[in-house]
Amino acid sequence: MKLLILGGTKFLGRASAETALERGHEVTLFNRGQTNPELFPEAERLRGDRDGDLSALEGQRWDAVIDPSGFVPRVVRASAELLAGSVNHYVFVSSLSVYAEPLTPGFDERAPTVVLGDPTTEDWMTMGEENTYGGLKALSEGVVSEIFPDSHTNVRAGLIVGPHDASGRFTYWPVRVAKGGEVLAPAPPERTVQFIDVRDLAEWMIAAAEEPLKGTFNAAGEPLGLETVLETARDVSGSDARFVWVDEALLLEREVGPWMELPLWIPGEENEAFHRADNSRARTAGLRTRPLADTLRDTLAWAQASGAGLVTTGAMGDAGLRPEREAELLEAWATAR
Repeated sequence: MKLLILGGTKFLGRASAETALERGHEVTLFNRGQTNPELFPEAERLRGDRDGDLSALEGQRWDAVIDPSGFVPRVVRASAELLAGSVNHYVFVSSLSVYAEPLTPGFDERAPTVVLGDPTTEDWMTMGEENTYGGLKALSEGVVSEIFPDSHTNVRAGLIVGPHDASGRFTYWPVRVAKGGEVLAPAPPERTVQFIDVRDLAEWMIAAAEEPLKGTFNAAGEPLGLETVLETARDVSGSDARFVWVDEALLLEREVGPWMELPLWIPGEENEAFHRADNSRARTAGLRTRPLADTLRDTLAWAQASGAGLVTTGAMGDAGLRPEREAELLEAWATAR
């Protein structure tokens, strides 16, 4: 298969390129050449910018395209329209954030999606009350469905984790647990979390391009208890970590930032439904996930080898509690009890 990846050198795009090459496909990477340009010397490289310079894509043909870097409908439309006569199948990476609140545990692909008050906005970084990120992803899905009506896969991914994840939204936990000592964790221990290893998602997406697989899918892992995740992280690292389960009320009182400052934590039972997406349609279509211990072990090994710190600055800000902040909260919790 001749496969085009829009990006291909950063996290999911990188894992997709690696998987495709391992499976013997002929891979073309289209990007600006600014992130890890030394990767995949065996792949064809086309230089350009999907927001303004797509000329390098003209006059060629591919069996499929993987698009892990589309956030704004205008930009997605430009690439989709240009490739409409050059590509047989379009795999677009969307997000579970497309779903409108309130969510119901076990929500599937039929659940309502976000409708933006201003559909012309291009501020895709916002995930607050307006959730422009999810709304723009939903509109981008619509663009792909319009231009490739019978030959597209819209991949609604949950939290993507694993090696090379620079966001810190998951990496914080195996690194922090490996450090040992008292580890602040958001109560209750049975809190549900849901994520997918980037390598499992990439494998499934490449298979979707090969088949090709048509339609929209919740590409998420299995829901897990946070206590299970943290205890497995301790087993993998062999640390002496002791988990201190801090009540949500204290975290809110002390203005701890959900999701980024304290990764995997979304306060309120009504918001926990985000971690309970129904992935049965993707499972039926071949999605498989590796053991939790493998994801934690490999993420920790990558973080230690690359020097990734406990607090990582990602696209949306710092992820993870700083040591002094964690100590302050643990002291406050000890006093409150």
